[in-house]
This record gives sequence, structure tokens and C-alpha cells, in this order.
Amino acid sequence: MPGENPILVPILGDQLTRTLASLRGRAKDDTVILMMEVWDEATYVKHHKQKIVLIFSAMRHFAAELREAGWTVDYVRLTDADNAHSFTGEVARAVERHAPRAIHVTEAGEWRVQQQIEEWPDKFACAVELFPDDRFVCSIADFREWAEGRKDLTMEHFYREMRKRLDILMTEDGKPVGGDWNYDSENRKPPKKGMDPPQVPDFEPDAITREVIDLVGEQFPDHFGDLEPFRWPVTSDEAEQAADAFFAARIEKFGPYQDAMVHGQDDLYHSMLSTSLNCGLLDPLDLCRRAERAYEDGRAPLNSVEGFIRQIIGWREFVRGFYWLLMPGLESDNALNAQRAMPEFFWTGETDMRCLADCIRSTREDAHAHHIQRLMVLGNFCLLAGIEPREVQDWYLVVYADAYQWVELPNVSGMILYADGGKLATKPYAASGNYINKMSNYCKQCRYSVSKKTGEDACPFNPLYWHFMDRHRDRLESNHRVGRIYANWDRMGEEKQRAYLDSAQAFLDGLQPARKGWAREE
Repeated sequence: MPGENPILVPILGDQLTRTLASLRGRAKDDTVILMMEVWDEATYVKHHKQKIVLIFSAMRHFAAELREAGWTVDYVRLTDADNAHSFTGEVARAVERHAPRAIHVTEAGEWRVQQQIEEWPDKFACAVELFPDDRFVCSIADFREWAEGRKDLTMEHFYREMRKRLDILMTEDGKPVGGDWNYDSENRKPPKKGMDPPQVPDFEPDAITREVIDLVGEQFPDHFGDLEPFRWPVTSDEAEQAADAFFAARIEKFGPYQDAMVHGQDDLYHSMLSTSLNCGLLDPLDLCRRAERAYEDGRAPLNSVEGFIRQIIGWREFVRGFYWLLMPGLESDNALNAQRAMPEFFWTGETDMRCLADCIRSTREDAHAHHIQRLMVLGNFCLLAGIEPREVQDWYLVVYADAYQWVELPNVSGMILYADGGKLATKPYAASGNYINKMSNYCKQCRYSVSKKTGEDACPFNPLYWHFMDRHRDRLESNHRVGRIYANWDRMGEEKQRAYLDSAQAFLDGLQPARKGWAREE
């Protein structure tokens, strides 16, 4: 047991890493670790039931591992009688219990929580020392330095810098392995008929997880999503097993089919590791090194390995730096003045659009949909329909088990909605039904016809696409990646244009707005 006036080390639910900066180098006989299940964090948006199970169960398992290793852990459960139900409130109670001489805490992943932490020196009599979260390979300070003075923040440029700095997929003379930096052009294959990806490992809930499942069912019955079956890894050992399975059986075809979508096949060749990565059970750089070895050993092609590594040290690191660079303004950006309410079917899944219905089903059942489903089906619809950004942000933050604001908000505001006005993406990722038809088997049995452009039976993405392009012409026509599309629009003639616009408006007028209370308590 620690002696008098120990160091208090709060560990948050996305900091479940034994080598966390605030814990590294600490003496076990002079440290109290504080872990807190608090109502404020479970309900600031009404998170998917499985997301809460994942985080609380992973926290409880992590606390047990720390105790077994000889650490003193002060663990506050959600239902403890005196729970203050906020991080600051629980730290205050822990300060009373343990009289620490200092608090050591690793910087928070979310701006909202970091603002709370930065108030602690004024609230508590002891010293508060803040540590950078060096589980990310690019610090917030380093990203700011990289971004300073740049006219455009381009992920590809950042990614190449990370490759060089970390010496990943680089030759001895400083060139990219294979001669190219990016093999994205090889990673856009549509699904093949009869494609049969290996099963993603399921992790049977143990007694700790079963207790948390019961807790979530009792405490959060009106939150979105199915509670069971629950299959996510909740310990570092389970997460490593999941990584082993990916590198053994799925990474080979991950690259070519990473953009493919198949009705009822939710995982395909994806790693399914983002939940473990984002709460700290896996190390991002270790995963990149493992992928690199898979290529060097001849177990995976370069396009798959490079694509996987780019998602981690490229995109993941980039959006985290982008988030901290632009907060808090990023949260309120609405460059396209989108004002439409989120449709009710985004919560219920009750739509005749087969692509959307399947993506929402997967989201409801597993708190998961892969990145192309999120961007080019769900996100594309929100963009084209002009859904208000805060409602879309809330939806994505609620429904996905891997969603924390630092990763969710840049993807939604910048990549999906173009709400930041083009700071993140060079163009809006708008597409008609043709893209979805090309990259999936959704359209074949849909009630709507993707080959029909207008009218009641036309795929709604077709008229919605031109409705979007028309209403934002003043902003987008000068964009070098989009502007040439308007020549096609102009050649259609007034009658055809009117058919597109009328079809889109009729569809939009028929959308039922979501009832209040899905994402946040009213």
C-alpha cells in the first residue's frame, strides 16, 4: 500500500495502456491509480449500449490486471452510492481520500475533457502535472509545427513525413519500398461473387463483461443499439489475439477489397482492431511494424500492407492533429449551411434504400460499419441531403464503438460533410448511386432502381447528387476537382435538370425528422 501523500494517477477509459506516460516510471508503493465510471461520460451523448459495455468492461479488466501486478487501484463503479458522476467530481473525492502531494494525468483525447483537466490546478491544493499522450507517434506540438505556414493541410504529405520519421516501408537510401508512396489505386476492387472472408474472432463475455452487460441493460435501456451478442475484445490479450487473426488470415486481401461492400457481410477483410486501438489495448506503431513484417516475410502484398499502415500513421495521426489544431471551432463549422434534421430512419433502419438499411443494421447490431459504409453510404446521404452537422456528429459519436470525438469529428465535419469548408478534404465526397452499385451488391435487390435517374422508383442518390451540386454551385464550381461536373449539368437542358431537382425535393420532403432524445437527453 502507498504511504502518506502518494501520487494520484487518474486513468481514463481510453487510456488503458500499461506504458501510459503518467504511469511510466512510477513507484507502486507511492502511487494510487484512480479509475472512474461516471454518468457524465456515458451520457453526454447517449452512446451505443455496446460501446459502454466495451469501455466499462475494458476498464474493469485493466484495473484487475493492474492490481494483480501490484498496483493500488481506487476504482469507482457507476452505481457506487457516493459517485459524483463526473471526472472532476471523482478526482475531488479521491483527493480527499488519499491526500496526494500531486496528480499526474495524461492529456485527454477529447477537447471537452481536456478543458476539465486544465481547471484542476485551480480546484485542488496539490500540484497537477500533465503528460503528453505519446501513444500517438506525432505529438500535438509536432503536428502544429508541421502545419504552421502551410496553405493546405494534405494528409498525403503528412503521411510521407511519418513514414520517413519512423522508417516504415523505407529503403536504406530513403526511398519508399516498391517505388511508390501510395498504392490506393490498387485498393478499389468491387466485391467478387462468392467472396468468403475468414471469420473474425468472437470473444465470449466472461463474468466481468456479463456483469457490465447487465449493468448497461439496467442503467441505459433507452440508448441506441443491441446489447447482445457482444463480441469485442476487452483485454490486451484478447486484442492481440484479434490482431494475430487479422495478420494471419485477412491482411492479404485487405487492400484490394477495403472499399468493397457486401450485404450481410459486415467485416469482410477489415482488421476490426479500431476499438482496441482507440481505447489503448493495442499499440499503433506495433501494428504497423507487424504489417511491415508481413510484407517482408511474403505473407501479404505491398498494396495491402501500405494501405493498412496509411490508415494508422497517416490518417489516424493526421485527423488527431487536425482535431486539436482546429478545436473548438471545428465543432460548429457549417460551411454549406446544412439545416435539415437527421431522418428518423437513421435510428430505426426502416428505409427501402437497401444500402442504408444494411449499414444501419450492422451499426445497430455491432456498433460497427467499415469506413466506406460510413463515408460513401451513410455519410454521402447526410452530405447530399444537407443534414445539420451537429446532428450528424452526434449520430456518429453515439453509434460506433470506436468513436471518440478526436477521430469522429474531423471525419464527419471535414471528410463527410465538407462543413469545414475544405480544410481537411479537397472536395466534397459526393456520389450518385452509380458508385454504390459499382462497389457493392446492395443495388441488385433494392426497391429502387439505380439505373433510373428520376421519378419515384429512381435510386434517391441519383437526384440527390444533382440537387446537392446545383444548390452549391457558387462554392464548388471553382474547385478544380469538382468544377468540370457542371459542364455535364449544363448540357442536360432545363427539362432534365428540373426532373432531377423535383425528384430530389419530393424525396427530401418525405423524410420524417428523427424524434428528439435519440442522441442526447432532452
